[in-house]
Amino acid sequence: METLNDAAILLARLGLGAVFVAHGWQKFFTLGLSRVGEQFAGYGIPQPEVTAAVVAGVELIAGIALIAGILTPLAGILLAVDMAGALYFVHATNGPFVTQNGWELVVALGVGVLLVAAVGAGRFSIDRALGG
Repeated sequence: METLNDAAILLARLGLGAVFVAHGWQKFFTLGLSRVGEQFAGYGIPQPEVTAAVVAGVELIAGIALIAGILTPLAGILLAVDMAGALYFVHATNGPFVTQNGWELVVALGVGVLLVAAVGAGRFSIDRALGG
C-alpha cells in the first residue's frame, strides 16, 4: 500500500507541477510579463507589473520544485496562495466553469497542491532522498 500511495503522490506532483510550469512559462515567454501585467491591471490586481513577475516566477519555479519533489511543502503552499489570489481577483464571481473564466481549475489546482504540501512529496522525491 505504501508504494501505491507514493506512486499516487508522484503522479499528483508531476501532473500539478506540469500545469504550473506551463502557466509560468506562458507568462514569461509566450505572453510576456508586460502583457500579463496589463491583464492583471485590468483585474484590479495591486502592483500588476510586480505581481505578474512574482506569479510567473512562483508558478515556474515552484512548479519545477513540485515535479522534482524538493521543498515540496513550501512549493505547495506558494502555489496554493497563487491560486487563492487568482480565485479572489479573477475567477470567484464567474461561476464554476472554466469556459466562462470560472473557478473550477484554480480551486482544483489550489486544493491539489495544498494536499501535496500537507502529505509531503512521498518516497519518489528529492525531499525523501535528502532525508526530509
